[in-house]
Amino acid sequence: MIGFFAAISAVLSWTFACSIWRKASEKLLPRQINIYKNLLASIFFLPVVLTISWFSDVFSIFVLMVSGIVGISIGDTLYINSLKIIGTRKTLSFEALTPIIATTLGRLSINEIYPQKIWLGSLIVSFSVLMIVRQNTFQKEDSREINILGILCALGSVFCAVFAALMSRLILISSSLTPLQTTEIRLLSASIFLVLIFKKDFLDLLKNRSITKKNHSSLVLSTLLGTNCGILFQQIVFKFLPIGIGWTLLSLSPVCALFISKREGDEINKLTIFYSFLSFFGVAITLI
Repeated sequence: MIGFFAAISAVLSWTFACSIWRKASEKLLPRQINIYKNLLASIFFLPVVLTISWFSDVFSIFVLMVSGIVGISIGDTLYINSLKIIGTRKTLSFEALTPIIATTLGRLSINEIYPQKIWLGSLIVSFSVLMIVRQNTFQKEDSREINILGILCALGSVFCAVFAALMSRLILISSSLTPLQTTEIRLLSASIFLVLIFKKDFLDLLKNRSITKKNHSSLVLSTLLGTNCGILFQQIVFKFLPIGIGWTLLSLSPVCALFISKREGDEINKLTIFYSFLSFFGVAITLI
């Protein structure tokens, strides 16, 4: 039950944070938003650093650092770029592809055994999201090239997230590190990587005067929700649940995103609603 409630909490945190990040992307580059939120999130959890024995389990910490760079630095940058191009609901919808990907990789890489209902639920969710993406729901049509770019960014973020989650799960079930400690290690490594790679963007971010106090307040709120709470809840999910089941639960985001679609000018038709709830049904099958 702990894993279930953590997954629902993560879904709610990500959905509302994504809407804020998309608005912020109108004034900031996706990688600047990623630098901003990860540095801030690292500072929020900074006291946790004192509880980590940095030299007692070097291998586990190294794996978590790689997980942070792949999943948060690279994956989140692609993710925010996708938010800017194709919107919150469609970006979140691509996350529903993760159940079948995560279930397959979990079986092949860490030999997790799943009953047939887990595979069935994963397939239903994956099919549902593909049908959601096919729906022509935007009021303003983007060009085919822009849509393809957004889809590629969304898919790239999915594969980065699953790969990073697999590494996190391995460490969470094989070491004494807690979800909170693994969250801070991943955030710190991601922040350092982003600042080193995008140093110019980091400096431009510090000089940016177009960000108002209201913008800062929104970014702080979205960081607390989507980064601190979201990643922490995600780590709890992977501590208590197999990777395939965990990602299937986390794929409820498209359903939650329906509630903010109108605010983004994204019209919802009956088929979209049907396939969104079909994905929820797929998730429910895994819990029966």
